[in-house]
Order: sequence, then C-alpha cells, then structure tokens
Amino acid sequence: MRRRTTLLVGGAVVVALALGGLVGGVLAEPRSVTAASAAPVALAERALAGAAGGVGASPLASLEERVRAQPRDARLLTQLGFAYQLRWRETADPSYLPRSEAALRRAVRLGVDDADAVLGLGSLALIQHEFRTALRLGRRAQRLLPGSSRPFGVIGDALVELGRYGEAFAAFERMVTLRPNLASYARIAYARELVGDREGAREAMRLALDAAGGQSEPTAWANVELAKLELGLGHTRAAQAHAGTALRVLPGYPSARIELARIEASSGRLAAAVAQAQRAADAIPTAQSIALLADLLERDGRTAEARRQRATIAVIDRVLAANGVRVDLESAVTRADNLVRPRETVELARRARAARPSVFGDDALAWALARAGRCAEAVPLAKRALRLGTEDGLIWFHLGYALGCAGDEPTMGDSYRRALELHPEFSVRWAPVARAALRNG
Repeated sequence: MRRRTTLLVGGAVVVALALGGLVGGVLAEPRSVTAASAAPVALAERALAGAAGGVGASPLASLEERVRAQPRDARLLTQLGFAYQLRWRETADPSYLPRSEAALRRAVRLGVDDADAVLGLGSLALIQHEFRTALRLGRRAQRLLPGSSRPFGVIGDALVELGRYGEAFAAFERMVTLRPNLASYARIAYARELVGDREGAREAMRLALDAAGGQSEPTAWANVELAKLELGLGHTRAAQAHAGTALRVLPGYPSARIELARIEASSGRLAAAVAQAQRAADAIPTAQSIALLADLLERDGRTAEARRQRATIAVIDRVLAANGVRVDLESAVTRADNLVRPRETVELARRARAARPSVFGDDALAWALARAGRCAEAVPLAKRALRLGTEDGLIWFHLGYALGCAGDEPTMGDSYRRALELHPEFSVRWAPVARAALRNG
C-alpha cells in the first residue's frame, strides 16, 4: 500500500484518538539528543504509544531507587514520570497518576523547561481529562521544540475534546506532514471514522499497523483498532482475525479480549462473549471492561450479577476522581443508562459538556436529558452530536430515543434503522432495544 503524507478527507481533517484508546501524542522522533536525554525520550515513546505499557513492577522499583539516590536528576525524574503512566496503563491503578505528576513537575523545575517533562505533563493532563491544561502544556512544548511533530499530538488531542475541530484538524495536518508514523496514521484513522469515512479509517489504520514495525505492544494495539473497524463494517471474520493476532502478539492483552467479547456477542455466542469479557475485567478492571461484562450478563438473563458489576463502576469512578481523573462525561452516560437520579445526572452531564464541548459532550447531555424525560431539550443536542457526520450507531440510537420520547415516532424509527444499518450490534445493551422498538412499531 502506498504511503501518503496527506490521507485526509477534504484536506486537513484529522482528529485525536478517543482517550479510552489514546495513541500517544508525543511519540519521539529523530532529533539531536545527548546521551543523557536519550533514555527519557525512549521511555516517552513507550509511555505514549497507546499500547499495553511495558514497565513491570521490578524495573519500576529499580528506577525509583535510582531517583532516591539522585533526587535532583531531571532526566531520571522524567523517566520515572513516564514509567508511572505506563504502570497505570498496565494495571488500571490510578494511584500512579499523582506520582507521575509529582515526578514530572520536579523534573521541569530542575531541568528548566525540559521538553520531555513538559510533554509528559501534557500527556498526564489528557489522561486526567484536563484538556485546557493539556492544550497549554502542548503549546508550551511546541515553543520548546520548534519544528518538531511531537507537541502537535497533545495540542490536537486537547483541541478535539474542546470541540475546536478546525484548529485540531490543522494541528494534526501539521503533525502528519512533519512525521507520518503510527501516531499520525492512527489519528487519521480516527478522523476518518469521526467524519463518517469508515473504509478510509481502515486504510489509515493499516498504515498504522505497518508503522508499528512488528513491536509487540503497538502491533497488538493496532490490530485491536482494526478489529473494531472491521466489526463495525460487518466483517466479523476479519475482526476476529485481528483480535486473535493481537492476543498472539501480546498474550492476555485485555483490549483484545474486550473486542473478542463483542465479536462473539455479534455472532450470537453469548456464553463465549461473557467468558472473554470476564477475563478482560479480571485482568484489568476498568469501567469499560466491567460495563461490557455487565451488559452481556444482563443480556444472558443474569440480572443480579449484572447489577453487582455496575455497582463496581461507580467505585472505579470514585477512585479515579480521587486520583485527579475527571470522569463526569463517562459517569453521566453510565448513570443515564441506568436511570440513576436523573436530575442529578443531567447536571453532571451539563458540567461534563462544559469541560468537553465536543460531539461526545453533546451526546452525553442529550442522553441524560432524554432519560430524564426532558426530551424536547434533548433532541437539538442529539442532532448536534452528529454534526461531523459520524457513523456511530449508539449516537444515532440516542437521537432516536430522544425523538421517540418527544413524540416523533416515525423519525425515531428512521434513527433506529440507521443505527442498526451502521452496525447491527452497535451496543450489547441497546441494539436489542432498537430492534424491539422497530418490530413493535
């Protein structure tokens, strides 16, 4: 496949990856580095590549010991800051995030605006969903690294979540022009998906897979992303092949198991889907893996077990918040799904949209309003969530639900049909609801 610097729809149409699957915005590029700076740059590549991590407990303890012995070494502190982010990715233990911040802030103070430490803080701000902070740090890094592609990842990721798409697209166009690589191609893939070009997204993600160069973690990650795209296009066998490859490359990779669970469910193999989701949740108990497991259990008629799993999500959200991660948007959607104190959920979603005024912020508030019965308010926001042309079945379902509860049942049916046309299993929980509504309508 021929590589192109510009792979964008309509010019500079590029957006950042959704942060639940972040490909690092600051992958290191060839530049003049001293021996002292080479190590933090290498660790930054691993920390920000969006794969499974790569720093075990023993190497981390060794690095902590080195920092204790040399507490004023900015280079070692930067390495430690990135290592903590890697361990968070590997373990889902958010207590590593405040430790990452402390190490990186000290590195910046000692290193006098060390670019790698600034970019590490930008990455951390993205993880914590502090997007305005991430934008400020990304632009600061850009001043420190003129001519580098690396800061544009942090800048673009933040701008996307802030709903400033024109600026974000320009940032990513600049990034891919300066250095086409796994990070750039992955962003192009997501951009195309966001604007409705799913075939183009698959093409770009294949380039990202090529750019992974056979490295285990990036290769596994890219295969999982390809599995998602293939499943969305209805190519179940191709999706299963990519997810299986990810597990062979990186045995036990939880993201691959999550995707295999979705694939099994879409093929009607519910018991196998539950087993894969359970293994993913046992390996790394994230809100994503547990929510999928709960939905599968409920669909299998195991409602009491599903209820217990969903209670765990609220605990995870509280732990994340206690460690500096803003989860208002994700929490609002989960609460709306389960009709948890609808009035409070609307206010939570409103705050989330103010912090993240993106298409996903619009969708979250629309869904919270619709589930609270405030359907006339929900419809304009649900339509706005589709303003980029995104072919996301769940967003179309949310629009249909809002239309239906507002009394527009014919248009509700159109939206439900569109959701199911895009992906018959767009949601383990809500696709059956859409099908039932159309049958009974």
